[in-house]
Amino acid sequence: MADFETSGVAHRYASALFDLARDDDALEAVEANVATLRALLDESADLRRLVASPVFAAEEQIKGLSAVMEKAGVTGLVANFIKLVAKNRRLFALPGMLKTFDALLASHRGETIAIVTSAEPLTEEQQKALVGVLAEKAGGTVKLETHVDASLIGGLIVRLGSQMIDTSVRTRLAALRNAMKEAA
Repeated sequence: MADFETSGVAHRYASALFDLARDDDALEAVEANVATLRALLDESADLRRLVASPVFAAEEQIKGLSAVMEKAGVTGLVANFIKLVAKNRRLFALPGMLKTFDALLASHRGETIAIVTSAEPLTEEQQKALVGVLAEKAGGTVKLETHVDASLIGGLIVRLGSQMIDTSVRTRLAALRNAMKEAA
């Protein structure tokens, strides 16, 4: 499957949403609605299927998403944006659009987004400490986006801009396995 996070479609739509929100002085409201929508997508496999599947007609997608957004309190610009995306049959790129919107907003605020994957959820203390270290490295404000992947066993994978730091046990074990194969 293609990476729609960086696709031209995702970027064009996210840029349009960002420009509209900025022009309407509604960046904070749109940010909150986008966060709610991202959380809904993360939590519901059925919603992800509705968004990603070309089997559903645009009208069905609009109807389903409208009901979900109304119940979740996603209104205004974001609700209209999602309906337009569905009408234009571009919902498959929605997760990428939402991530790109967050990146555009962070850039607008002078923030750097750090994507951190850990084996277990990070505590608030750990997040604060990590933000401090990463802000020093980035030379500015850092916004943390955290993910949990139990297959890491331990450690972290941190993406800060174009840099990636992988201290996961899984990666260390793979490196050890390769070294043992080469020695044999």
